[in-house]
Amino acid sequence: MTTASNAFVAQLNGRTATAADLAPLAFAGFAHFTAMQVRGGRIRGLDLHLQRLRTASAELFGHAIPDDRLLAHLRTALQAGPLDVSLTATMYSRAGEFTSADTGSEPDVLIRTGPAASGPKGPLALAVFEHERMLPHIKHVGEIAKTYLMRKAVEQGFDDAAFADRHGRLSEASIWNMAFWDGESVIWPAAAMLTGTTMSIVRRQLHGLGIPQRTQEISLKNVPQLRGAVVMNSWTPGVPVRKVGSVELPEATEFVALLHRAYEAEPLVELSVRDL
Repeated sequence: MTTASNAFVAQLNGRTATAADLAPLAFAGFAHFTAMQVRGGRIRGLDLHLQRLRTASAELFGHAIPDDRLLAHLRTALQAGPLDVSLTATMYSRAGEFTSADTGSEPDVLIRTGPAASGPKGPLALAVFEHERMLPHIKHVGEIAKTYLMRKAVEQGFDDAAFADRHGRLSEASIWNMAFWDGESVIWPAAAMLTGTTMSIVRRQLHGLGIPQRTQEISLKNVPQLRGAVVMNSWTPGVPVRKVGSVELPEATEFVALLHRAYEAEPLVELSVRDL
């Protein structure tokens, strides 16, 4: 029987993680991860998640785990819980942080699952803060500013935070990528940011559907000329945004529907192998 409690699984390198395994990670900040939604033991964009983990591990640790071994760890974790879960795979080095030492070995893999999630319905109001993430192209865990600025946004009466760089270019939101709509084309912000897996899924499926899209610099000065905005992450391909800073935006239901259609066009890949 599937219950809320058995949706929570924590495994280290393919086995159940113990308290002793997890204790050194309580304050660990030198690690990277990917997050995904698994439905029926299947996931969209598995190749993108594997590529993210492989390239980030090579950059941070100098070593990456082979895809086949990582897939085996993912399957082992899914076999321990329900078929619908939120799953996070975190890669870290046992050498830890605040040291120049390198174990010279592959990173360890901590996989944890929890209840499936689908994100807020929106529409959201985003406060804008000047902020540039360290190593923005890597989905790493050293992200205190995200929570801090999200809470500051809520204190100001907004739902979440969006970031602008030192040049005033909008890049991303706290835990989201952003996309905009001019009535005909999907517009992706031109700035240093994390290219999310959902963002990459949507982009390649929009291309397949023949929907125009482009990348350009977006600032608060040109947001008023746009006809819609969304945020997206592993939860959902599109939550409507009604306000960015002081700029009100139309909800653009057709834009949101288009992004969901593109996302759903991405094939689901089987991850969980079990007797059903």
